[in-house]
Amino acid sequence: MKVHELRPPEGATHRRKRRGRGIAAGQGKTGGYGTKGQGVRSKHGPQPYFEGGQLPLVRRLPHKRGFQNVNRVEYAVVNVGALNRFAPGSVVDPAALVASGLLKDECVPVKILGQGEVDRPLTIKADGFSASAKEKIIAAGGTVVEL
Repeated sequence: MKVHELRPPEGATHRRKRRGRGIAAGQGKTGGYGTKGQGVRSKHGPQPYFEGGQLPLVRRLPHKRGFQNVNRVEYAVVNVGALNRFAPGSVVDPAALVASGLLKDECVPVKILGQGEVDRPLTIKADGFSASAKEKIIAAGGTVVEL
């Protein structure tokens, strides 16, 4: 079978009704839309938004609720378990995290979280640390430097 031989199965397609083309066409005069009223007019009935004059659902739903804190700081987070890729005794700062592929942008503030285990002494420079992350880094013989 070739692309030019493809066609829909028998009975799957129908010809379009050509309304208002005279009595012989079977859809003449009122064109199947009845006499008078909203459904006969040019756009055939109300738009999807219209609910007969009732306040529409779109306008009844709450809009833009809540509070956006303009002073919120979005941190890029790194877990201590991911820091095992660095050599023991090395300095881990945002530039090193970007170079290793753990971060995309070194301009974003970095926070170190405590998921996982670190098994080597590292000097870690970041904008924030969770309490558990600090404990694990210090327990492994490393140092914590807040930027």
